[in-house]
Amino acid sequence: MDKTKKVLIVGNSAKEYALIKKFKNYNCEIFVAPGNSAISEIAKCIDIREENVSELLEFVLENDIDLTVASSEVSIKNDVAGLFQANGQLIFAPSKLSSNFAISRSAGKKFLYKLRIPTPRFAIFDKLPLALDYLKTASMPQVIRTDENSLTADRLVCTTFANSKTFVEDLFCRNENKVVLEDYVFGHEFTFYVITDGYSALPLAVVANYKFAETGDGGLLTAGIGSYTPDYKISKDIESAIMQDVVSRVLDALQRKESPYLGILGIDCVLTENNDFVILDFKPFLSDHDAEAVLNLVDENLLTLFEACAVGSFADDYEKIDISDFSSVSCVISSRAEGKIIKGLELVESDISNFGLKKNKYLEYETIKGKNLVITRTAKTLSRARRHLYEDIEQIDFDGKKYRKDICEQVENF
Repeated sequence: MDKTKKVLIVGNSAKEYALIKKFKNYNCEIFVAPGNSAISEIAKCIDIREENVSELLEFVLENDIDLTVASSEVSIKNDVAGLFQANGQLIFAPSKLSSNFAISRSAGKKFLYKLRIPTPRFAIFDKLPLALDYLKTASMPQVIRTDENSLTADRLVCTTFANSKTFVEDLFCRNENKVVLEDYVFGHEFTFYVITDGYSALPLAVVANYKFAETGDGGLLTAGIGSYTPDYKISKDIESAIMQDVVSRVLDALQRKESPYLGILGIDCVLTENNDFVILDFKPFLSDHDAEAVLNLVDENLLTLFEACAVGSFADDYEKIDISDFSSVSCVISSRAEGKIIKGLELVESDISNFGLKKNKYLEYETIKGKNLVITRTAKTLSRARRHLYEDIEQIDFDGKKYRKDICEQVENF
């Protein structure tokens, strides 16, 4: 009988929740640091914060952990991968140096410019007066973002100088060190995911993204509020072009810097009207809003796959990633207030990933303010997945419930 392996997952959000559910299909014991109350219902949580990488290493050494998967940006920024690799421990995650372009927006933009990869016109500022001078003559709309992801409002699409000025002033008042300004590009947004050991890479998924908070692409610009995969709008020619013109060049550049990128890399793109693409951003793992949608379609054993990347046998062991011919649609459900009792979850047949909801003394889930749940439905076709997804969303009831009603709306025969 094969030995039961021990796996440590580092993080505490919806993507880790989805990852844990996938790993529960394998012969392994799962630990999560730090996790949250929802995650504690499906795995053993360890009271170690994501940034305390030396404590994470101690836990791994003391408990004979076979593989660590660090999916949280906080742990990656604190170089958990570099520390683990220096101590001979298997970890599936990029190092701090190799992932800087995927965590820092300014670094990512400079990296794209240096590699001559198409990206919208941008500017980076660390002083308010210079940013305001730029905005006076900038084309509108402008996308204004902080340098790194934030728990508060960290991005906005501004259509006038007046509201862009207000938002930039607000960011600098919050002591943001840098702001990134970028021309807004109209088109179809999608994320191209690959898995890599730093030297070779294979496509993992193409995901259509919904980032505006309101139905019809209105309201605030978010990190993601819904998705579907596969993205039928992206041709094989576009996929091949991204692999050749973006992924290969990025990995080659990092190898030359002697900082190969190991892990899952997401590339945020826009498909323009002339069927070309531009690159907006990078991400150092799957996003919360699309993790379950992607993982539901992966037919590989992730434990074996991640280990192959970590030990360096990926190129020899894998010629392609086996992906099912099903489709997934996801939607984020948010709440305008905290402490509202959520009803109807037991009626839902779709997959549910949890952002960290807590149960009250009556064992009822109560809302947190902001994103609460990712609901994902997988089916033979996108149209069927979408129909059943929204039927399940209707079963969920609480005061202040909010979600987009138009995800995958134009799908008919896919």
